[in-house]
Amino acid sequence: MLRILIIKTSSLGDVVHMLPAICDAAQCIENIKFDWVVEESFQEVPKWSSTVNRVIPVAIRRWRKSLHSSQTRKEIRVFKKVLQSKTYDIVVDSQGLLKSAVLTRWVKTNNGIWGYDKQSIREPLASYFYQYKVSVSRDLHAIARNRQLLSKALKYSLENLSLDYGLAVNDFPPSALAPSDRYIVALHGTSKIEKEWPTEAWQELVQAMEQQKISVLFPWGNSREKKRAELLSEQSSNALALPKCNLFELARIISNVEAVIGMDTGLMHIAAALNKKGIGLYPITQPKLTGILTSDEDNFIENISGEETSQFNLVIKKMTKLVETF
Repeated sequence: MLRILIIKTSSLGDVVHMLPAICDAAQCIENIKFDWVVEESFQEVPKWSSTVNRVIPVAIRRWRKSLHSSQTRKEIRVFKKVLQSKTYDIVVDSQGLLKSAVLTRWVKTNNGIWGYDKQSIREPLASYFYQYKVSVSRDLHAIARNRQLLSKALKYSLENLSLDYGLAVNDFPPSALAPSDRYIVALHGTSKIEKEWPTEAWQELVQAMEQQKISVLFPWGNSREKKRAELLSEQSSNALALPKCNLFELARIISNVEAVIGMDTGLMHIAAALNKKGIGLYPITQPKLTGILTSDEDNFIENISGEETSQFNLVIKKMTKLVETF
């Protein structure tokens, strides 16, 4: 058994982006298993891969807020003990940040620590923590970078390996929270207000879907998003504000959706991993390096960026055309 430790802590989209790399490795190497260090709020995602043996949650984001408290120090000691409970054949830090590179110092390994070299990495100082350094172009999509890093560390070829997240819709049974009829999911929340679509645009989308007899589900993750979801659901009978959901419940809902539309958010990458059709909206960011990639050419999510995202009628027409094909 070849035991590999992956360090990819956050964010949600970045964690999903790592799934194809470990899927590649599982196809090329027999008897390989991964443990995975990930932020506690995203620990559900690595569990979806059959190649992941153990998920080790870390709480760097939370610990930073109370670094000197006795409770935080206790949690760090427990985490360190768990991390050192196994010896790994190799360790791969695909996060490429100082916060992730520092964690590698606590890991026992037979054959060293791998990561990006200082020309390929986001924080060059992090590369000094690695024994083996890989050169990967920073002009590649994040998924391609992860795949190249792991293939070079484990010495297998990516030739003839298609993009595969290793997830199956059947792994996510239908959710009781979703309607029994046709529906789409509208991922209206995102990390910054300036990345959002205005409420009026979502209202227009709901109206267009009503004509198609399709419900629109609005998940939410904070009070601002909840307020918008509830407002939209109050205004139309075919709009539904979902209750607070964990990642697995949201994946169940997305896995049975007609299509998905959403802003620059990690949940859109879960939709891509499940080969859903849809539209990703990038008002102020460019999707070239971190945009949504699906592995199925027939079911894909179109990335729309810049001024085109403010052409609400055009986007909604595209979405209507998508659902009309079902």
